[in-house]
Amino acid sequence: MNQSQQSRQSVLDQIQLACERVQRDPASVQLLAVSKTHPSQSLREMYQAGQRSFGENYLQEALTKIDELQDLEIEWHFIGHVQRNKTKHLAEKFDWVHGVDRLIIAERLSSQRMDSRKPLNICIQVNIDGQDSKDGCQPDEVAELVKQISQLPNIRLRGLMVIPAPENSVAFADAKTLFEQVKSLHARPQDWDTLSMGMSGDLDAAIAAGSTMVRVGTALFGARDYHH
Repeated sequence: MNQSQQSRQSVLDQIQLACERVQRDPASVQLLAVSKTHPSQSLREMYQAGQRSFGENYLQEALTKIDELQDLEIEWHFIGHVQRNKTKHLAEKFDWVHGVDRLIIAERLSSQRMDSRKPLNICIQVNIDGQDSKDGCQPDEVAELVKQISQLPNIRLRGLMVIPAPENSVAFADAKTLFEQVKSLHARPQDWDTLSMGMSGDLDAAIAAGSTMVRVGTALFGARDYHH
């Protein structure tokens, strides 16, 4: 086994153990490899180790990688904050966008998604524990957003994404409760299946609370290099 295979297997083992503890099927939790700041070659090696879903935070860096790795069948997720002037690239190049926190952003993504492509999967980002420094809509805004966004064409509203403060494991339970509460407001409730929460450090608590997608970077790729 090479380093990429070992790292990925180690994370998959951790997911499996976390699921077994709470009697969940490990297949119900998707591993999203957070590859920001890591070079295309690292993604290629992780792909060869079996990983297919990659999450990027910085648009320009992501667009370069998408171009360099277009020979691979990668599912690209944008997990950074979505600015209004960036929606065109996101609608054209990505399969998932996790950071949608306003109706105007979803409307732009919907109108800029090409009809020839599958609908763009999106998650509403919720500032679940009221952190000043975090993006995301407020929990009490989610119900109205679900109602409105789920009716737009060319996108599939899949669920919620949260990044709670470290050590705030109760926020995961709050997110799960909110996720269940607003499902009935979705125009296509069968699409509402994704709770994107949990990272390298709090993966177990997130899975115990009901996460269906964990975003792991450091445990897969090692420490980030912000100097390259």
